[in-house]
Amino acid sequence: MISCKNCILDSNDDPNLVLDENEVCNHCNWYYSEAAYYLKQGQEGEQLLQETVNTIKDYGKDKQYDCLIGLSGGVDSSYVAYRAKQLGLRALCVHFDNGWNSEQAVMNIHHIVNKLGFDLSTYVINWEEFKDLQLAYLKASVIDIEVLTDHAIYGTMFKIAKDNDIKYVLGGHNVVTEGVLPYHWTYNKKDYINIKAIHKQYGEKTLQTYPFLDKKMKKFISESGVEFVNYLNWMPYVKDEVKEVLKQELDWQDYGGKHYESIWTRFYQGYILPVKFGVDKRKAHYATLICSGQMTRTQALEEMKKPAYDQTLFQVDKEFVLKKLGLSEPEFDKIMKLPVRNHREFDTEGSFFHYYPILKPLRPLWHTFKKLSGKHV
Repeated sequence: MISCKNCILDSNDDPNLVLDENEVCNHCNWYYSEAAYYLKQGQEGEQLLQETVNTIKDYGKDKQYDCLIGLSGGVDSSYVAYRAKQLGLRALCVHFDNGWNSEQAVMNIHHIVNKLGFDLSTYVINWEEFKDLQLAYLKASVIDIEVLTDHAIYGTMFKIAKDNDIKYVLGGHNVVTEGVLPYHWTYNKKDYINIKAIHKQYGEKTLQTYPFLDKKMKKFISESGVEFVNYLNWMPYVKDEVKEVLKQELDWQDYGGKHYESIWTRFYQGYILPVKFGVDKRKAHYATLICSGQMTRTQALEEMKKPAYDQTLFQVDKEFVLKKLGLSEPEFDKIMKLPVRNHREFDTEGSFFHYYPILKPLRPLWHTFKKLSGKHV
C-alpha cells in the first residue's frame, strides 16, 4: 500500500493512486491545479464577484427574480443564499424534494427563506417512481446511487429557471470543500441511458414523470441561455466559520457530515458505501480540507478514528430507510452481499453497444479486457 504524505488517501482508496517525487498524490495535485484555475483571491475575486452581480442585476432588473438558487438546507447552498441577500440579489429558491429530507434540512430551509425574504418553489418528485429507481440501483449493485437525485436536480433547475425567465443559477459547488474525489467513487451524473438500462433490468414500474436528461432535454439546456455561477470560489470560504455565520444569522442547524441534510445520503455514505464498496467519503472530504488549509493531516487522521456513523442514529436511520423502501432486513442484507458491479456493465450514453445492440453479448468480454488492462471502465 502507498499513501499520500500530504492528505490521507492511499492505494486502498484508489488503486490508481500516483505519488510524485514529494510523495504527494495525484488527487492533491489535481486540487492545486483546480484551485489555481477557479479560485479568485483578494481584489481579483471581489472585482469578478461585483462585475458578475452587476450583470445579473442588469439582466433581471425588470423581472420578478434575477437569479435562482437550488436550496438543500446544507451549508453550501445556505451560504449561497445568505450572500445573495447581502449582495442585493432577488433570488427564487428552489428545493428538490426526493422524499429523504431530514428535519434539520426542512427547518433550515424554512428559516433561510423567511429570514432572507426569498420566495421558495419546491419540486416534489414522484416518490413511487423514485423509490423504484433507488431499489433498481441497489439490486444492480452499482456504486453511485446518488446519480438519481443529481440527474433529476440538474434538469429540473434549468427548466424552472427557463420557466421563470431567469438566466443565472447560483450554485454551491466550490473547490475548497469539494475539490478531491477519486474517479471510481462516482459515475457520470448526466448519463440517462445508464439510468434507463439499470431500471429496465431491475425496475418494476413505468417511469412517466422522472425528469430524464435525454437528448431533447439536453438540447433544451444548451439553447436555454441559463448559466451557472459558482461564486463561492471568488470569496473566502472557510467551512467552520461559515457554519457559525449561518447559525447566528439564520438559526441554521448543523446536520453532521457533508450532505447529511438528506437521511438517504447519510445512510448511503455512512453505511452502504463503506460496508459494501469499501469507500469512506470522509477521506476525500478531509483531503480537500487539508489541501485548502482548513485542516491538518494530523487532525484528519484523528477524525478518521471516530466512527463514520453514530450507532444509535444508524439504527434509527436503518429502520426508517428499509421501511420507506419496502425492504425487510433479510432482503436488504442480501442486497448488501451482492457482488459489486460497474455502471459500464450496463448501456451508457455514447456506448458502442448501445448503438449496435447485436453486439451486446460481447459486452462482458470487453468489460473484462478493459479491467485487466487497468483502464477506467
